[in-house]
Amino acid sequence: MKKIITYGSFDLFHEGHYRILERAKALGDYLIVGVTTEYYDRQRGKLNLVDPIMTRIQNVKDTGFADEIIVEDHVGQKIEDVQKYGIDTFVLGSDWTGKFDYLKQYCNVVYLERTPNISSTIIREDRVKLIKLGIVGTGRIARRFFAELKYVSGIEAIAAYNPDTESLKRFKKDFPILAYSNDYVKFLDKVDAVYVASPNETHAAYVRQAIMAGKHVICEKPMTFTYDEAVELYALAKEHQVVLMEGIRAAYLPGFQQLLSVARNGTIGEICDVEACFTRLGDPKSREMADAKYGGAFMEYGSYTMLPIFKLFGTEYVQFSIDSILGKDGIDKFTKVQFRYKDGLATSKTGAGVKSEGQLVISGTKGYILAKSPWWLIKEFDVRFEDPNKVEHYDAPFVGSDGFRYEIAEFLGKVNGTGGNDYKLTSQESIAMAKVVEKFMGLRRTQQGW
Repeated sequence: MKKIITYGSFDLFHEGHYRILERAKALGDYLIVGVTTEYYDRQRGKLNLVDPIMTRIQNVKDTGFADEIIVEDHVGQKIEDVQKYGIDTFVLGSDWTGKFDYLKQYCNVVYLERTPNISSTIIREDRVKLIKLGIVGTGRIARRFFAELKYVSGIEAIAAYNPDTESLKRFKKDFPILAYSNDYVKFLDKVDAVYVASPNETHAAYVRQAIMAGKHVICEKPMTFTYDEAVELYALAKEHQVVLMEGIRAAYLPGFQQLLSVARNGTIGEICDVEACFTRLGDPKSREMADAKYGGAFMEYGSYTMLPIFKLFGTEYVQFSIDSILGKDGIDKFTKVQFRYKDGLATSKTGAGVKSEGQLVISGTKGYILAKSPWWLIKEFDVRFEDPNKVEHYDAPFVGSDGFRYEIAEFLGKVNGTGGNDYKLTSQESIAMAKVVEKFMGLRRTQQGW
């Protein structure tokens, strides 16, 4: 008898789950299916589970493919189960390719191609439906976003759009998606929501068309280059009753929310100054280092550095000023934006091809908060006081490598109406950032003469 084993959370059981169980069963005579517990899923960074474990087990059982169902509840169990049950073949979806190659010393390992156009029809009656997502743009950030999707329950990327056919071909080669290069309308027809990760200058147009088609949208920063356009897009989203969210990942990390709470609760007294710095020595050919019109330090990192300023001081500043050091072809290699509030000061510093201490410092009348680089992926921070021996340390770890899954989970919660009040990054804060971007772009055009 040839024994096969596979694992999964099988949350919001859908056609894709059904097909992978069907194909796994066809590989042998006896199929064992491991269903993960809620606790184990949280440990491995799986967010937004909806169905309880008994429902998920029953859904697997109802397919008729599983000869035996077991529960997976701890790290290392796969090796134990393969040996315990005398497994011949371990099977998982292709989005995990390579992750479980260590099992090859015990059994055959097979990664089945994931179904790129899964049905949103849920086999059992569930509280929410599976969201079919389309990705606009197929560059480096889209790849990182796609890789994190599998950790958030209830959403699947099924399609990608990019007029650059070569980039799209490379993306399709690595990811099981439907590919569209010349028909954005047809692409939109296939999905419920859109993630826009195209070049900066194309964001607003793609967002507008998706909203008009009734699709929820999460867009990489900056979403627009003008204040009026930001106001228009959020109003349009409200009119069409869809979610519009700007993808500034730091806003959705648990550690950043904890930092804001500590800053506001009186621990450091009255906040007087916020200084946020984000610099990087990137690839000379990358957008931030080479695109003189739409790349550069501030366009790439300014949304991050403005985030803590607007969260702590608000958007009603008295005045602000922008100064840049220009590099090759007029690109801004270092930009400083200074804000003056009625009772506070704030500074945003961004660099591309310039390196500085990328920290976030929040100064108060009783002490200060220091979040070291990379604070935009915050996992810890300190509260320091006049007495150098008095330091309060906060650990705020998050799962994953770059915070995408928290952003995705926030977006999904808004789409499903389970996310609560909109407070982590409000439309007003996003619009305020667009106002600063607009002034920056005006200065850039003047400096570069275009």
